[in-house]
Amino acid sequence: MPIETEIKFRVKDIDDLNRRLQSVGFRLQTPRAFEGNVLYDTPDRSLRARTEILRIRTYAGSSTLTHKRPPDAGPEADPTKNPNQDHHKHRVETETKIADGDALAEVFRSLGLVPAFRYEKWRAEWTDGQGHCVVDETPIGNYAELEGEVEWIDRISARLGIDSADHLTLSYGRLYEQWREQHPGASDDMTFEAMKNVSVAT
Repeated sequence: MPIETEIKFRVKDIDDLNRRLQSVGFRLQTPRAFEGNVLYDTPDRSLRARTEILRIRTYAGSSTLTHKRPPDAGPEADPTKNPNQDHHKHRVETETKIADGDALAEVFRSLGLVPAFRYEKWRAEWTDGQGHCVVDETPIGNYAELEGEVEWIDRISARLGIDSADHLTLSYGRLYEQWREQHPGASDDMTFEAMKNVSVAT
């Protein structure tokens, strides 16, 4: 199964990052578009307990079903076993386009799965032909992700001026959990509507 390897980093100035991406050979693949995500789980959150996600995503006019889980073995499964302390996120990813996200959501509900977490962002996709960089404007700040081979990620990160100490491997769900710890009373979901009355520092 294909293993997705990526890192995130915080973005202070999107226009500046866009200029840097172009300067190192990236081209815009998908212009900025709204993205909505819903994670599904059992009522007792058994998928979460296994560090798995089941997601329906709507982005740039299409819908996608994604399942992610940790790798079965090797340093990707447990980065602490890697003598070089791998600071990249590795997940087995199974993904397919779907014609009707609402219909699939109804099937999930019939099977006993429930919406566990909703999150939104505005996303633009960039590529240099070897890997991808996505630039996300989220309700809790701006982030970018580099996805590709480990060596490519490290090389491009350095060329963009991103220190490896600033690499993040947390999902948006985990990042939002951390953010909520500093904002008691915030919504369970990371949506722009829910954030209208919450102060957000980027």
